[in-house]
Amino acid sequence: MPDAVAIQGEAGSFSHAAALETHGDVIRLVPCATFVELFRAVEGGDATSGVVPIENTLAGSVHENYDLLSAHALHVVGETELRIRHCLIASPRTRLPDVRRVASHPVALAQCRRFFTTHPDLVAVPAYDTAGSVRDLMAGRADADAAIASKLAAELYGAAVLEEGLEDHAENYTRFLVVTREPAGTERGAATKTSLLFALGNGPGTLHRALGVFAARGLNLTKIESRPLPGRPWEYLFYLDLVDGGQGGVTEAIEELRAFASGVRILGTYPTR
Repeated sequence: MPDAVAIQGEAGSFSHAAALETHGDVIRLVPCATFVELFRAVEGGDATSGVVPIENTLAGSVHENYDLLSAHALHVVGETELRIRHCLIASPRTRLPDVRRVASHPVALAQCRRFFTTHPDLVAVPAYDTAGSVRDLMAGRADADAAIASKLAAELYGAAVLEEGLEDHAENYTRFLVVTREPAGTERGAATKTSLLFALGNGPGTLHRALGVFAARGLNLTKIESRPLPGRPWEYLFYLDLVDGGQGGVTEAIEELRAFASGVRILGTYPTR
C-alpha cells in the first residue's frame, strides 16, 4: 500500500513535488489546509509521514514550522532541497495582455516581487496555496485571471504556462523536512545530520558555551534558529542542525550541553544530503 504523505496545500504544490522527491512516485497524498493540520494528521495516524518546508533561500525560515516541531512529538527522518521555479499559469485561451489579477500563496508572491515591479498593471492576490490557486482558477472559483505555481500544477489541472522563471533569483531553493511518529534508523559510520532544540538562560556567554561543545568536536553547524520561549519573556528556544561526517562526537556533545541547557531534545538524526 502506498505511503500516506501529508502536505500543506494541494496536489501540484511544491510540497507535493518534495513528497515525490523523498518518497518516490507511488504515494497517497494527504492534502492539508494548514501546517497545524499536517502535524495533527501525522501525529494522529491519518498519514504515515509529512513533508514540511522549513526554510527558503529567498524568504528565509518558516517560523511556524519551527514552533510546530517544538509543540509536537514527531521525529525528523529526512530532508530534501527543492529548486523552486515559479510559473505564471492561466487557462489555455488566456494571453498575458488579458491578465490583470494573479493569485498565489503570499510566500510565492514575495519571491516574485521583481515580476510585479516590471508588470505594474498586475495585482497580486494572496491565496492559501500555489497549486490550489491553479485548481480554483481552472474551476472558475478564483478571483483572478492567472496564478503563480509550479509547472506540475499546470500539468495536473490542464492549465497553460504563460511565463517561467518568475522568481527574483535563480538560486531559489526550499529545504523540506520529512516528519514521522518514529525516529529514523541510520547506518553506523555514515554521514548524518542531527536536528535538536534547547533553551538557555540569559547569562553572559551561554550561547558561546553551547556552540563550543560542537566546535570542540569538529561538528559542523549548518543552521541555527532562535524562537521566543512561550511564557518566558526574552528567553529563547534554539534550533540547531549539525553534521557528523563520520567522526562521531554528537552524543558526547549533547550530553555536555545537557549539563547547562534546559529542554534539550533531539528532533531527529537522519542521512545528510
